[in-house]
Amino acid sequence: MTLAQILLFLPAAAIVAISPGANNLLAFANGSRRGLLPTVVALLGRCMAFVLMIAMVIVGLGALLEASEPAFQILKWAGVLYLVYLGVKMMIGRDCNEDGASGLIQPFDAYSLARREFMTAMTNPKAILLFTAFVPQFIVSGAGASFTAQFIVLSAIYIAVEFIAAIGWALAGSITRSLRPSERKLSVIHRITGGMMLGAAALLATARRT
Repeated sequence: MTLAQILLFLPAAAIVAISPGANNLLAFANGSRRGLLPTVVALLGRCMAFVLMIAMVIVGLGALLEASEPAFQILKWAGVLYLVYLGVKMMIGRDCNEDGASGLIQPFDAYSLARREFMTAMTNPKAILLFTAFVPQFIVSGAGASFTAQFIVLSAIYIAVEFIAAIGWALAGSITRSLRPSERKLSVIHRITGGMMLGAAALLATARRT
C-alpha cells in the first residue's frame, strides 16, 4: 500500500459513504427517534454486515453474486421488501423512545436498531457489489502487497469512512430531535424519511448488476 493510493481512495470512498442511501436514511431516522448514542451503537450492525461482505468477496461469493442474475435478483427483491417494510413503519409506526432524554440505551432497543442496520445493508446487493466493483479499482498490481492484503486494507478504510459518514447522518437526526419539534412536526419528518426510504426501495427495484 502506498500513501498516494490511499489518498486517491479516501475522497472517492467519502463520496460513496455520505450519499443518502437506505442505511444513511435509517441512521437519520434512528437519530431523530432515539438520539445520537443509541444510533451510533446501532451502526455496529452495519459494520458487521460490511465485514461479512468482505469475507464473502474473499471466498468468492461476491463474484458469484456479480455473475449470477438469479442470485442478484433474489437478494435485490428481498432488499426491496425490507426497505418497503421499514419505510411504511417509519410513516405510520410509533416505535419512538419516549425515555430518550435520559440518554440510556435499552439492550433491546440497541439490538433492534443494530439488526435493522445489519439487515438493510445485507439485503442490498449494491452494497455487496461495492466491495466487488468499487474497492478493487484502487488495488495496484505489483505494489508489493497481494490483492487480498490490499483489498482488506482498503475495505477496512472504507468501513471507517462509512462509519464516520453515518455518524454525520445520525447527528443530523439527533439535532432535529434536540430541537424538540412538536409531535405533529416530528410525525411529518418521519413520514418524509419513510417516503424517502420507499424511494430508495423503488431505486433498488430498478437496479442492475452493472
